[in-house]
Amino acid sequence: MYLIVIGWLYVVLMMAVAEATNTTGTLLGAIVTFVLYGLLPMALVIYLMRTPQRRRENKAREAAEDQQRRAEAERAKASGEPDAGSHAPGVAPAGGVAPVGKEG
Repeated sequence: MYLIVIGWLYVVLMMAVAEATNTTGTLLGAIVTFVLYGLLPMALVIYLMRTPQRRRENKAREAAEDQQRRAEAERAKASGEPDAGSHAPGVAPAGGVAPVGKEG
């Protein structure tokens, strides 16, 4: 994949050099040629060709995060804590604060 990109950028670089050294050419024209024919299209091609690899990396990262979360939950469960949020499970005490919107 990268061999094609390098080859294309070489061709575009030679086009830009020809533009810059031509008697009617300009340096600005050479820069525009290199950017519009070389950098922008090749950036798009590389981005599109790496899409499957990025998806695999994202799935692997999400799987590792999920596995870590499960391991942390198991550790919290085994440690005897009430829950991972360190709050005691159950209902509010009888004289406690009423939930929002309800009158006691």
